Amino acid sequence: QVQLVESGGRLVQAGGSLRLSCAASGRTLLGYAMGWFRQAPGKEREFVAAISATGGNTYYTDSVKGRFTISRDNAKNTVYLQMNSLKPEDTAVYYCAADGNSGSVYVASRRAYDYDYWGQGTQVTVSS
Repeated sequence: QVQLVESGGRLVQAGGSLRLSCAASGRTLLGYAMGWFRQAPGKEREFVAAISATGGNTYYTDSVKGRFTISRDNAKNTVYLQMNSLKPEDTAVYYCAADGNSGSVYVASRRAYDYDYWGQGTQVTVSS
């Protein structure tokens, strides 16, 4: 079992930056692809970013490309989401997730149903 705990969410003004962290416990994240998803009020959960187990490949939804950066520190068993130039439409609960069955350490999925473990989420609110 992998337990994931997100942190770093808060209220921020448009144009500001935040760094979300996702700390894992229970077992090492080595071999797990990791993803960040978000869910805004009244909307479905959507893919934000993902990183392969090796950290060598990253994936982003179009709306955050150039503004968000996903990274991982396997020694700290932690995944990060650096968010810059935040917009009001980025307001959502952000979840991290772990996929232990990606089939390759070089890829990561954009699909929520591929992820086995989820954190409880952290609220990000961007004011205009």
